[in-house]
Amino acid sequence: MPDAILILGAGGFIGRSLTQTLAKRGVPVIAVSHSGGDTSHALIETVAGDFREPEQFEPLLRRSRAVVHLATTSTPGTSAARPLQEIETNLHFTAALLQALHRHPQVGLLYMSSGGSLYADTTTEPSSESARLQPRSYHGAAKLAAETFISAWSHQVGGGATILRPSNVYGPGQPERQGFGVIPAAFGTLLRGDVMHIWGDGSARRDYIYIDDLVELCALALTSPTTAGVRTFNACSGTSISLNELLSAIESVTGKTLQRTYDQGRAVDASCIAMDPGLAAQVFGWHHRTSLEAGLRQTWEQFRRAAK
Repeated sequence: MPDAILILGAGGFIGRSLTQTLAKRGVPVIAVSHSGGDTSHALIETVAGDFREPEQFEPLLRRSRAVVHLATTSTPGTSAARPLQEIETNLHFTAALLQALHRHPQVGLLYMSSGGSLYADTTTEPSSESARLQPRSYHGAAKLAAETFISAWSHQVGGGATILRPSNVYGPGQPERQGFGVIPAAFGTLLRGDVMHIWGDGSARRDYIYIDDLVELCALALTSPTTAGVRTFNACSGTSISLNELLSAIESVTGKTLQRTYDQGRAVDASCIAMDPGLAAQVFGWHHRTSLEAGLRQTWEQFRRAAK
């Protein structure tokens, strides 16, 4: 029986961390990325390629007991005014994978969706998995469409899928990349002595999840028995803070003052996203264990060393 975990998007921030964690725990990994990915462990097999057609997934699915779909090419900001891009890239990729999985219904699927770009503004209680969804960006709309496609696949073939909706993920190893991650953007700005541009007045609230805690939830989901149907879980800390509060925490950890300017907010951004992690705790016994201060400190130390 196949025992490998196939990771699509293994060269990304989450993919690299999950690949290493599984291999260190003795799990064989087939790591697919554009560049070929990590070759530092004997249990990691790297595959380079831009997968677009169902036939490309076939030989890898035959050797896998589960597939982790982390691959994405956009963020809410980068997808603005570009709906066709989402269809031609992210949704095309997901549809090709699902078509291939029709021949392999026994292979479990773990899909990384998005909490921050799916839920409506939080006005009272934190959003549970059954809360109202209201994507503002084409990135979020594509995530919701992918969840729906996965549900249809599951109903048609009896396949088992787990969908995780993470909040804002951060941690050591996250690169500074325009439009991807406010925390590395702030760290990079501090190291260069630049001025950071802020959309809105800094009052927008978000939940931040540390990479190790998210990877642990992925590992728990992958080791639980695969059953028919779709299970959806929030992956979050359960604490929502404003952007200004986050930047103040970054200044406290780094001992540096972050110069910033504020501009008009964007239509793709919610004013408050707060999420409830209770279901993941109930089903997997999972809890977010890394405080924001500790997570920021570890991330800053690694970021600063890498910049030398």
